[in-house]
Amino acid sequence: MPTITEELIIERKGHIMVLILNRPNTLNALNRTVQRALECAFQDADRDPEIRAIVITGNGRGFCSGADVEHLSSQTKRTIDEQRAPVPKFTARQNRVYKPTICAINGVCAGAGLHFVADSDIVIASSKASFVDTHVNIGQVTALEPIGLLRRMSMTDVLRMVILGKAERLSASQALEAKMISEIVEPDELLERAMALATIAARVSPAAVQASLKAIWWSLDMTLSQSYEVGFEMLIRHRAHPDAAEGPAAFLEKREPKWS
Repeated sequence: MPTITEELIIERKGHIMVLILNRPNTLNALNRTVQRALECAFQDADRDPEIRAIVITGNGRGFCSGADVEHLSSQTKRTIDEQRAPVPKFTARQNRVYKPTICAINGVCAGAGLHFVADSDIVIASSKASFVDTHVNIGQVTALEPIGLLRRMSMTDVLRMVILGKAERLSASQALEAKMISEIVEPDELLERAMALATIAARVSPAAVQASLKAIWWSLDMTLSQSYEVGFEMLIRHRAHPDAAEGPAAFLEKREPKWS
C-alpha cells in the first residue's frame, strides 16, 4: 500500500520504491517539506535491502517547476548568515544513495527540478515534457543545476539554458538530442516504462550494480588515473561478496541467480 503525505506519495512495489511529487497545483514546486520528505525517503531506501531500484515522477501537468517562489521571496529578507545551511538533499546522489534511480519526467521540469535530471542514472520523458532553467528571469543565481548537468550534457547546451532562461525551453526531442534524457515515450506509457526499467535493474546483483554506480559517480571527482585505481580496488573487493561467486555458478548451471 502507498504511504501518502500531503506532498509526496511513496509506494513500494516489490523491490522498487516509487516516489511521486504531489503538489500538482504548483507544478510540484519544491518546498522544505518536500525536500525533507525526499531526503528521508532516499535514506529509507538505502537502508532497506529489499529496495533495489527507485523511480521518481510527478503528479499532474508538471514534473517539478523548481523551488517554491514563496520560499525564495522569504529568503531574501534574511541575512546571508541566516541563510547559510546544509545544501538540501532531495536526490539519490545528494544522499549518497547508489541504488539504480530512474527519473520519469511527465511534464515541465524547471529550475531546481533539473537536479533530478542531473543526479539520476536513467532519465526518460513523456513526449509532453519540457526543460527550462528560469533562475535568471526571477533574479536568482543558477549554479548547482547547471554544474550537475555538465556531467550529462555539453557546455554549449547548458550555457544556453543558463543565459537565455525561459527563452531556451527544450522540448522532449531537443532534450534527447542534447543527451539530457535517454528515451521518449507517450504520456500514458511513461510510468509503465519507468517501472519496466526499474524491474530490470532490480533483477541484477544489488551489490554489484551499486558498487558499479558508486565507482562511476565517484570518478567524476577524480582524475582518470585515480578513478581507475579506485574502480579496480572496488572490483577486487567485490569478488569476496557471495554474488560474485553466485553469478558465474548460475550462468554455468543455466539457472536464475539467487542474489544475497
